[in-house]
Amino acid sequence: MAGFEDEALNPKRPKPLLHEIGQNLDDISAPELAERIAALGQEIERLERAIAAREATKDAAAAFFKR
Repeated sequence: MAGFEDEALNPKRPKPLLHEIGQNLDDISAPELAERIAALGQEIERLERAIAAREATKDAAAAFFKR
């Protein structure tokens, strides 16, 4: 039961966003900025894969209905 009480007193908070577009960068160290660049690069790649998947689905549907 102690685990439940600990969670009630200290609920898990969602991890803050790594970066917010337009955020003030003055108080962020160079290593932290590099970490953000790497994370944003990975996110860009993930978004590009999602676009490619949607285009492939659309192309497959178009090819099917051209018969």
